[in-house]
Amino acid sequence: MKYSESLKKYSDFGLVYREGRSLANKYLVMYVRENGLKKNRLGISVSKKVGNSVVRHRLTRLIREIYRLQEDCFRCGIDIVIIVRNSAKEKNYHEIESAVLHLGNLHNIID
Repeated sequence: MKYSESLKKYSDFGLVYREGRSLANKYLVMYVRENGLKKNRLGISVSKKVGNSVVRHRLTRLIREIYRLQEDCFRCGIDIVIIVRNSAKEKNYHEIESAVLHLGNLHNIID
């Protein structure tokens, strides 16, 4: 991730949840908040309800890779938290990619 970092601290996630805007579709929920930095920070949350650790890590890697490949399209200076819904666990790369880009367009963070 060229312009981005991972969002790791619980307090950072909480700040995005409290002060950010959220939109959702069938597979994902996306929270977005301006961070005042010259880079984006991406956080991914996959609950144990979605599946076992293999399933959760697969979805995390999938979303991270989708973001990495589409990173040039996203506006800089934002914190993004993506929450994976249970319905996403059996979906393929293209369906998840479409869901991420759909939410990015709804939030107006894709140039």
